[in-house]
Amino acid sequence: MLFLLFIVFFQIGLFTFGGGYAMIPMMEDMLVHQYGWVSEEQLLNFIAVSESTPGPFAINMATFVGTSQYGFLGAVVATLGVVLPSYIIILIVAKLFANFSENKYVKSALSGIRPVVIGLIATVGINLLISNITSLNANNEVILEWKYLLIVAICFGINLVFKKLNKKMSPIFLILIAACLGLVLYSI
Repeated sequence: MLFLLFIVFFQIGLFTFGGGYAMIPMMEDMLVHQYGWVSEEQLLNFIAVSESTPGPFAINMATFVGTSQYGFLGAVVATLGVVLPSYIIILIVAKLFANFSENKYVKSALSGIRPVVIGLIATVGINLLISNITSLNANNEVILEWKYLLIVAICFGINLVFKKLNKKMSPIFLILIAACLGLVLYSI
C-alpha cells in the first residue's frame, strides 16, 4: 500500500500545474472519493494546517496525509511522490529551455495552461469558502456560519486597506489576526 500512496502523490505532483492550491481538486478526488483515505473534513483540516505551517503547501499536504495513513514512512513516501515529478520536470526543462523558450508552440501551450490554473485555484477558493461558511443542523437545514464569514470579511478588508495604501501585507499578520478573531468569536 505504500507503493500506491507513492503513485497517487506522484500523479498529483505530475499533473498539477500552478502550485499547491491547484492540486486540491485532484487531491480531493483521489484521497477522499477514489481511495477514501481521508474524509472531506480531514482534508479541509489538512489544507488549513498545511497553509498555516512553514514550507510548501504540496509537501505539507503530502506529509500530513502520508502520516495519517502509514506514520513516518507514509510521510516520507507521499512527500517523495509529490516532489519527484517537479524535480524531474525541472531538470528536463532546465536542459531544454534555452532551445524551446521562444518556440511559438511552447508559448501557446503555456498560454493555454494559465487560464486553467486560475480556474482551478478560483474553484478551490470558492469551494473552501462555501464549505466553511455553511453547515447542516440536525434537521439537515443549511446554517450560515456567520463567525467564519465575519473573520473572512475582516481579513479581506484589512488586506484591501493595505493594498489601497500601497503597503505590503504580511500573510503572517493576517493569520495571527484570524487566529485572534477565532479565539474571541468561537469562545463566546
